Amino acid sequence: MQYRNGMRRSVMMAMVAASAAMVMTGCQPDDDGSGTDDSSSSAPSVSKSPSGSPSSGSTGSGTPSSGSTSSASPSSGGTDPATHGPSSTPTTAPSTGSSSGATCADSSLDLTAYQAADRPDGTGTGAAIIEFTNTSGAECVLNGHPTVAGAGNGSPDHNTPLTVTPTGSVTPVRVAPGGKAWVKLTFVQVQGEADGYCESGADPSSYPTLVIGLPGSGAHQVALDDGVFAECDNTVSATAVTATKPS
Repeated sequence: MQYRNGMRRSVMMAMVAASAAMVMTGCQPDDDGSGTDDSSSSAPSVSKSPSGSPSSGSTGSGTPSSGSTSSASPSSGGTDPATHGPSSTPTTAPSTGSSSGATCADSSLDLTAYQAADRPDGTGTGAAIIEFTNTSGAECVLNGHPTVAGAGNGSPDHNTPLTVTPTGSVTPVRVAPGGKAWVKLTFVQVQGEADGYCESGADPSSYPTLVIGLPGSGAHQVALDDGVFAECDNTVSATAVTATKPS
């Protein structure tokens, strides 16, 4: 009985040892020391960023990285259409000329002349106003500075041209039927009494009429309403034709 009990004990101890060996074999760590069993070796591997380390596309502080900054300004090679685009407003200034109007013809004008109220001191004419009246039935245009020549009565082709100094800017003047336009002539004034004298030492000149010309409007002989044109040095300053009556 003692022998049989001993055998039974030996068998049980062997079985316990075998069971322990099997348990130990199943729980042995694999080659990387992770402690997992062979049944997990076929699962896919998952890669993770280190904890707390930001990815390359973000600074982690709310500030855009250098590769993702934005700007509202146009690129250096472009053009902002809101400020630099072509304007739809025409840039050509409107013409102040009167190219659409016909120039007043020689036959459509009547001229008169009278001494100006505002004139240099002296005994000569000093200054005269030449008045143009449109005698036609249609509007026409007068333009430019006049030519001036001294002449006798009834002989406009036999005249002495005066040297004209133009003053003021040229603006085309539309003259309605019966309307008027003007130029002002200012002479070198005769000084003294009787026949007078010229400060330059030249002899004074006197002309019963003047021959006045305007571009495209012919030449017209005109006499003063009182007296003759007395002046020195055969020079005169002349305004451009104007729609405002000079003084």
